Amino acid sequence: MKIRTSSDWRDALPFDAPLRASEAVPGEPTRCTGCGPSSEVREREDLWVVKHHHPNNPAGFVRFYCAAHRPVVAPRPEPAPSKAPRERRAPRAASNRLPAPTIAERPAVMCPDCFVEVPATGVCGMCGQPVG
Repeated sequence: MKIRTSSDWRDALPFDAPLRASEAVPGEPTRCTGCGPSSEVREREDLWVVKHHHPNNPAGFVRFYCAAHRPVVAPRPEPAPSKAPRERRAPRAASNRLPAPTIAERPAVMCPDCFVEVPATGVCGMCGQPVG
């Protein structure tokens, strides 16, 4: 399954950065993800919105949190630069190999009844007629 992306308000949010929900996306009151679906709805001024990374969707996913459940997002570690110098490979010497042979392309053969190209087997895939 290929996930298609669409453009909406979530594209403007940075990943893993808690923002006030009222500033990021004004709207109707909603529930905190941490409190669960049976909790009371809260005003957007009381909620935080966080865009998380998703393993299968590059656009990520967005969750709303109250102040008690707001995740503390640690900064992503920067990759450490390698200390060992990279080895340079010596360029390959010109070899005495012959170039690969070129294969002449077969002329297209058309079926006289179906007007489709016949494969190399010589039998039309549509009607089954042998074409020589």
